[in-house]
Amino acid sequence: MKDSYQVPYLYETMTGRPSRQEPLTIAVPGSKSITNRALLLATLADGRSVLSGVLFSDDSRHFLKCVQDLGFETRVDEADRTVEVQGQGGRVPCAEAEQYVGSAGTAARFLTAYLGLSRGVFHMDASGQMRKRPMAPLLDSLKELGCQIEYAPGGEAGHFPFTLRSSGFHQDHITINIDHSSQFLSALLIASCLCPQDFTTCVEGAHGMAYIEMTLRMMEQFGVRVDRPSPRVFVTRTGQQYQAREYRIEPDASAACYFYAMCPLLNIPVAVKGVHFDSLQGDVAFLRLLEQMGCSAADTEEGILLSPPDDGIFHGITADMSACSDQAITLAAIAPYADSPTKITGIGHIRFQESDRLAAIAAELKKMGIRCDPAENGITIYPGRPSPALIETYDDHRMAMGFALTGLRAPGIVIRDPGCCRKTFEDYFEVLDRAAETLSAF
Repeated sequence: MKDSYQVPYLYETMTGRPSRQEPLTIAVPGSKSITNRALLLATLADGRSVLSGVLFSDDSRHFLKCVQDLGFETRVDEADRTVEVQGQGGRVPCAEAEQYVGSAGTAARFLTAYLGLSRGVFHMDASGQMRKRPMAPLLDSLKELGCQIEYAPGGEAGHFPFTLRSSGFHQDHITINIDHSSQFLSALLIASCLCPQDFTTCVEGAHGMAYIEMTLRMMEQFGVRVDRPSPRVFVTRTGQQYQAREYRIEPDASAACYFYAMCPLLNIPVAVKGVHFDSLQGDVAFLRLLEQMGCSAADTEEGILLSPPDDGIFHGITADMSACSDQAITLAAIAPYADSPTKITGIGHIRFQESDRLAAIAAELKKMGIRCDPAENGITIYPGRPSPALIETYDDHRMAMGFALTGLRAPGIVIRDPGCCRKTFEDYFEVLDRAAETLSAF
């Protein structure tokens, strides 16, 4: 892929045209969050699972390679977007293995918990980016549960690389802090049914609970139910076993949100195939924020149809995005075009993701001449006309995809390193170009 991407400026060519009646209809790949959870659940299940609608991206390929390196039999058809996995009922085929998770946070957290609570010796490593991201809350919990953790010489405690020397569960309860990532809790919950006794997981922190709900629902779909006697306490009863199954993966709601954001931005109706409000994915909540800005949504048989405000003007809002924080960049990218300030809260934890996203949002908005006031837990963005700029992406796929939207309505926006989108949506810019061609031809 090229070193940079010139965002097609569409707003001027569309201004003055009759209102577009036919929606821009988009198809997006499968959900990354669901794909990686399904891969892990399939390895834990007893028998052969067939996963369809699978996302193939850098993250999911790293996860799949790790599964294969652990000795699980798989059959992969990228063209058909299917993966078959021969589960071993909770047993890891290899007693010792090397695992390289790349920059995939789900692979890093989910596989670490699974292997740390299994039996064997597992050498874990990651990309330079993932080596910087926090792992300490999960690793400390695994140590408390009986896993021995050895860090590489010169390495930093609480970070990759490390070796897990695992011998199963040594106690039946744990408390985990999820201030930096809800994946720590999801990882422990998925592996909790391996405990020979009832296992209790208590949680500190509250961000990302939509992803926890996804985890719980998928665990139940594969045959393991978790009781929840109180909001912060999860009990996995002994004797439960994941069951192999055929499993269809939903389209990625996170990817869909970039195209839904084009609705108020360009004053056009947008539909994304297969995305519905009853999705497992918490990012569909972003569409409710777009409704608050003036759009209207209808859940049709084909997918959610989002229509722009009647007068073509959308409003700034105050939004707690703790339930859909992956879309904070998306909202920030379109906020300069609202008719009033937009205040985003509940996103302090995004400082610890692929990049320091709060700092990155503020830096790139200011580079375009947009006033913004970052805070500890959020940011306020004021209306303005973005100036031409080369947008840094910080090796962060969501910075690249989100800030491309800004350029659809302001000329001269260029995205550096568009190839970082390979992490979750490898042909995002090709899909965006096709959408631009469709709109330009109208």
